[in-house]
Amino acid sequence: MVSDEDPLLMTTNSLTKVCLLADIPHNDMRCVSLSDRNVLVANTDSGVYVADEMCTHEDARLCDGNLSGTKVKCPLHGSRFDLVTGKVLDDPANVDLITYPVTIVDDTIYITTDQH
Repeated sequence: MVSDEDPLLMTTNSLTKVCLLADIPHNDMRCVSLSDRNVLVANTDSGVYVADEMCTHEDARLCDGNLSGTKVKCPLHGSRFDLVTGKVLDDPANVDLITYPVTIVDDTIYITTDQH
């Protein structure tokens, strides 16, 4: 259980609780609404990744697309993004996706948000 006195949480005020790890099935993704943003959470063989949920090309929710490993494909026009780096892999998108550093404590997923 994470407490207010947890050393990890005391090191930075920028950790934001996203959801429980159990909320995201293995090799699947979900959109999660936070107080200040909506994010896509993917639970892959390579780890858990969190990024902004909207495609940078047009307003399409990436969680409605397809997940293949650490790559997500937009359901609208087919742009793909690497969830590890946020890099655009296919047109028509030409702006990288914002990704967030992930910390998992006691099966709870947190992201660092101070850099965005």
